[in-house]
Amino acid sequence: MSKLKKSTSNHASAPRIAIAIMAAGKGTRLKSTHPKVLHEVGGKPLLAYVIAAATQVVPPKDVYAIIGHEASRVREALAHTGINFILQEPQRGTGHALMVAREALAPYDQVIVLSGDAPLITPRTIEKLRDFHAAKKAAMTLLTARLEKPTGYGRIIRKNAKSDDVQAIVEEKALSAAQKKIREINAGFYAFAVKPLFRHIDRLSTDNLHREYYLTDMAALLGKAKERVVAVKAADSCEVLGGNTRAELGDIDQRIRAAKCQELMAEGVTIFYPQTCVIDSDVEIGADTIIEPFVQILGHTRVGSDCRIRSYSVILNSEIGDGVLIRPGCVLDGTCVKRGAVLGPYSHLRPGSEIGEGAHVGNFVETKKIRLGKGSKANHLTYLGDAEIGEGVNVGAGTITCNYDGVHKHTTIIEDGAFIGSDATLVAPVRIGRGAYVGAASCVTDDVPADSLALGRARQIVKEGWAKKKREK
Repeated sequence: MSKLKKSTSNHASAPRIAIAIMAAGKGTRLKSTHPKVLHEVGGKPLLAYVIAAATQVVPPKDVYAIIGHEASRVREALAHTGINFILQEPQRGTGHALMVAREALAPYDQVIVLSGDAPLITPRTIEKLRDFHAAKKAAMTLLTARLEKPTGYGRIIRKNAKSDDVQAIVEEKALSAAQKKIREINAGFYAFAVKPLFRHIDRLSTDNLHREYYLTDMAALLGKAKERVVAVKAADSCEVLGGNTRAELGDIDQRIRAAKCQELMAEGVTIFYPQTCVIDSDVEIGADTIIEPFVQILGHTRVGSDCRIRSYSVILNSEIGDGVLIRPGCVLDGTCVKRGAVLGPYSHLRPGSEIGEGAHVGNFVETKKIRLGKGSKANHLTYLGDAEIGEGVNVGAGTITCNYDGVHKHTTIIEDGAFIGSDATLVAPVRIGRGAYVGAASCVTDDVPADSLALGRARQIVKEGWAKKKREK
């Protein structure tokens, strides 16, 4: 019982920690009309990665994204994460962002500040920043990184080479010749003790080129107030990289995708020439699946085991069962493919398509909002839309379902075992009964009973000698 009481007491005395994410900027250097933090890398917005890392350290209710430019779009895009949003209007710098968030953050003991455009940050590094800050009993802790080429970044000046304490942050233009040799930079991630932060934050000045309140200036303010300011170095400098330009976004995207491929290969997936494949960070792929060069697997796609996805196929937000073969050049969007099915080459499966176990969808076949039953085949040059197709159905080359009358979409039903001849036109709403046949080149406008033959074409007429007489004229 005494141990239980001790544990409860320790939990009750644990500091309350919030995470504030800077996400209000315009991203001027991206030359974009879209919010900076919604630009995507690895298939997700920059901000989504930062939120995911933050919510592994504290609950979503303790995470605050400070938004400004196109705030409604940012809020809408990330509302599903369950975090809080604070509006910064107008946007007057990083220091001003925390001023705006003062009411929300004041009840906490500590606040960790992250950058919404730095998606490579990991929960491990956030925890390192948190724990170091607590251990040093500091008012402010800066996360730093060592760069081989630190040009353009503010440098960290420590009190001495072995000290954790920061003497100053010196911007690039103010560096002395000796200070330019320093490679430790300010990464823009911080931990603050909340009380000294808000006790001194109103002393920030806008006496700078952009007339903004800079959070970096808090280091000097707290230092003058005899509060402790320390720095801890990130183990991997890549984690602090921000997407400020299109080139930087491209570099971050490559890093995320390369890491994704390495993760999948470690789990038993074969990826030939991974540098040519585009696989989003949320994709799941089972063991023994083979991914050939120049494949794109995007969104929330899930691929089973023992599949083979051949070159130039693009798969978005789809679910692929075990043992599926996807031949070259297929495009899948919002589709479900069951075990053992074969697709392609050059099939286009549009949203709402469900391909049954062992079914075949072949060359230049397009589907939309259909269910193709187990073992059914549509192998050539066919369009199937708004259709319920049973098991063991053969759909001949050139068949189309005429599902749209210009106002409404109508359903075609083809029951088990039916045989649809080549170049058939099925005008919905129409039902083809179990085991029925539709003759080649037929236009079917009425229901076909089970085990019947439907012919919907004009009778052939042959006029012998007609061509010869025409030529003689």
